[in-house]
Amino acid sequence: MKRPDFQAEIKELNLAYLMLAQQMLRSDRETAMFRLGIDKDVADLVEGLSSAKLVKMASSQMLLFRFDDAMLAGLLSGKGRDETSSSLHAAILAAGKPVKRLAG
Repeated sequence: MKRPDFQAEIKELNLAYLMLAQQMLRSDRETAMFRLGIDKDVADLVEGLSSAKLVKMASSQMLLFRFDDAMLAGLLSGKGRDETSSSLHAAILAAGKPVKRLAG
């Protein structure tokens, strides 16, 4: 039985999240950082993404809104030695991070 990979759905969700995050940050940065659960470094990175970088970052095979790590976000957006090693390094870092438990 073939498992669905959900890549198209993940890309669409990531793109919507990043576009919303940019709008929120440009409108009211402090409130956006609180609502998104991100720090200044991640806010700076997301706010400064070009359209091309935003689409590239959205194409990651991971859901982006679980990240609050500036280095990981930077790697996913293509910052690093080269695109291939940046994506691989980001995947390795993400695999080693524990998923934060939601309060409730």
